[in-house]
Amino acid sequence: MYGDPALPPGFAALPHANPDAPKGGRIVTGNTGGFDSLNPFLRKGTSPWQLRFFSYESLMGRNWDEPFALYGLLAETVETAPDRSWVEFTLRPEARFSDGSPVTVEDVIWSYETLGTLGHPRYLSFWTQVDRIEATGPRSVRLTFNTDNRELALIAGMRPILQKAQWSDRDFTAATLNDIPIGTGPYVVSDFEAGRHVTLTRNPAYWGRDLPLRRGTHNFDEIRVDFYGDGDVLFEAFKAGALSYMREFNAEAWANRYGFPDALSGNVVKSEIPHQKPSGMTGFVMNARRAPLDDIRVRDALIHTFNFEFINDTLTGARQPRITSYFSGSQLAMQPGDATGRVAELLTPFADDLPPDTLSGYTLPASDGSARNRKNLRRAMKLLKDAGWDVVDGQLQHAQGDPFTLDILLRQSDTQDKAIIDIYRKSLERLGITVTVTLTDNAQYTQRVSNFDFDLTDFRRALSLSPGNEQHLYWGSDAADQPGSRNLMGLKSPVVDRLIDAMLTAETQEEFTAATRALDRVLTAGRHVIPIWTYAVGRIAHRKELRYPDTLPIYGDGAEWMPAFWWYQE
Repeated sequence: MYGDPALPPGFAALPHANPDAPKGGRIVTGNTGGFDSLNPFLRKGTSPWQLRFFSYESLMGRNWDEPFALYGLLAETVETAPDRSWVEFTLRPEARFSDGSPVTVEDVIWSYETLGTLGHPRYLSFWTQVDRIEATGPRSVRLTFNTDNRELALIAGMRPILQKAQWSDRDFTAATLNDIPIGTGPYVVSDFEAGRHVTLTRNPAYWGRDLPLRRGTHNFDEIRVDFYGDGDVLFEAFKAGALSYMREFNAEAWANRYGFPDALSGNVVKSEIPHQKPSGMTGFVMNARRAPLDDIRVRDALIHTFNFEFINDTLTGARQPRITSYFSGSQLAMQPGDATGRVAELLTPFADDLPPDTLSGYTLPASDGSARNRKNLRRAMKLLKDAGWDVVDGQLQHAQGDPFTLDILLRQSDTQDKAIIDIYRKSLERLGITVTVTLTDNAQYTQRVSNFDFDLTDFRRALSLSPGNEQHLYWGSDAADQPGSRNLMGLKSPVVDRLIDAMLTAETQEEFTAATRALDRVLTAGRHVIPIWTYAVGRIAHRKELRYPDTLPIYGDGAEWMPAFWWYQE
């Protein structure tokens, strides 16, 4: 994105890969809930999240040891204008789909057009910024952009490429469970039972196994994904040896619940994986499309009511620090105190449209750690009174007599979120708020969230060291009312839109960092999410036969690292 790529021409393998890793072995992982689709590119249905990462490829691939740098995958070469107003890719002649047919320019153009118009909303924004896509040779294709956005040339290299011929006589959007898109990736779906399990088998004829990007990766012969009703059942399956590994997101559980026989004997190993990426935002998002959550005073009151210190001590033994901003824990995070320098220059013209503590420095309220949280509850009640709410006969009501009600939507399989809300609910009810907690299966949850049918729901946005176009999807105004978008809070802010544009047009790392820190201030001070704890380290419990390289990427653990860079060794 900025400067030159870290790896030289002719590099042998990625720095965090073991090019000599043995091939073979089988692993079983677990998901909660179920699935009713094996097409991860559509809005309709729920598919196993692993499919996007192991069965499909793009023109270029990432090095996860750099903030944002791409290297050739399906593309043999890439060329772009100095201002990145266009980018041209030349396909590798050896690139093949899993059925052995060659990847063509027609496949590339069809994939971009189809996903950009009919696919999941995550693909739509990019396509609106493409002026035209055209073949410039038998193996080359050029995309010309209609927007001044330096990241687009990189985003173009990361779109999945599907086979056009597979869909020549059928409707892509009407795919059934048996209509599995054909990709070029190392794995293919070899078996499945609806809602129960999916098996991915490594393609022995995989075309890209000797590429520098692929050496030492995708080493397991088989990856099976089993589905369980909730996290507790999944953990019991892991303890019994039915699963090969699981990620643990609760520090208290990591410290205390791995005393079962296989862990004590060394058959299960606990690995901690550090990283340098931002905290992202994890917590409970408030839907500002609905009154009274469109009032920042009400959102502020709900944040004060959330007794993080007590909840954290109860559920994690206070082992996990709280997220303090969207990019906390990284060089992109807003700095404490008053905005200064370029950050202040970016924000000052909009000062009248922002909460005052955007420029002076917003910090989350903290409690004394007791269950009562008296000070913050008094502050919450004051904020609610200022917003026109008061307690009448034990019920919080607006001046017009309307009661204050909250519908909190959760997945029934998410035991941790249920435990958090069980504690939070008691505090809300002490203020006179009527709380309904709705538990749904994955399919109903996806449908309701896609239609923004909730007041509060669980929220997770992982953020990278090089945030870009996805920021418009997460909190841009154009996405606020688009069904299925990831702007769950319904944020419509011209200031946010301009700061994202400033990030995308920045030509130096310094300008980019200032724009991101300014955006971090605006998002955090806007009180859109009730943050919980940060995942400062990845935690993976796994069978002792599963190994990973000594060199770790700066992004640490993630879907592209585990299990892609691991291997099986007796």
